[in-house]
Amino acid sequence: MDEKVVKDLIDRLIDLSFAEDIGDGDHTTLSCIPADAMGKSKLLIKEEGILAGIEVAKEVFRRFDPEMKVTVYINDGAHVKPGDVAMVVEGKIQSLLQTERLMLNIMQRMSGIATMTNRYVKRLEGTRTRVLDTRKTTPGMRILEKMAVKIGGGVNHRIGLFDMILLKDNHVDFAGGIDKAILRAKEYCKEKGKDLKIEIEVRNFDELQQVLDLGGVDRIMLDNFTPENTRKAVEMVGGRYEIESSGGITYDTLRDYAECGVDFISVGALTHSVKGLDMSFKAC
Repeated sequence: MDEKVVKDLIDRLIDLSFAEDIGDGDHTTLSCIPADAMGKSKLLIKEEGILAGIEVAKEVFRRFDPEMKVTVYINDGAHVKPGDVAMVVEGKIQSLLQTERLMLNIMQRMSGIATMTNRYVKRLEGTRTRVLDTRKTTPGMRILEKMAVKIGGGVNHRIGLFDMILLKDNHVDFAGGIDKAILRAKEYCKEKGKDLKIEIEVRNFDELQQVLDLGGVDRIMLDNFTPENTRKAVEMVGGRYEIESSGGITYDTLRDYAECGVDFISVGALTHSVKGLDMSFKAC
């Protein structure tokens, strides 16, 4: 994804977050902390996991008060444990207090996702399969959550509806079948001058065979296939297309699917129901 677009989305998220949190002023801080009072706070890790969000946190501080000084001791992607100090921030105490919650919200969420992703990645060690995220993300935070997946060792699926064509069951049904959906997608790309990869979801062996007979796609998604049927499907495809397994796959069943020889396994749980990593921002 274009770096300028990513930066713009992050800037807009930060603006909205400050607007909803501070409003017309942090009256608690403004009422009891002198405007010229200086201090420093440390980011204290309170739970074992993978750290993510340091670079975004630095942008939060910079955007709010460019005079804040950030000293980073632990970078994104590092394994952290309780008692670790990831960074120390120095500056106006008013600025430290007003940026604390937004920074923690971002870092706890991103670190939780990176930690979860890393667990899944380790579960796949020794196989050729890579774990993918999905679009099951927090509205407005997708870019950050997908950044966290990469920091945790996972792979990003499409960012949104604009950077890949994914023909799912509803598209196929509304289009009138596998053949019509694929052909229309290819015609659309040609007409619009779009160089987009095409993936199609199949629900059974009949649909899979239709895709193999027609061709014209880059990846096939096996939706809710059992491991046994996944193995058979991999044999049918014979390496002609990338294969993604999806639908109800858990941490416990992940490796069963990977050992069938699929290229990717998409896991919504990486982003849709993750617990944030515990950390705090304490005066020091």
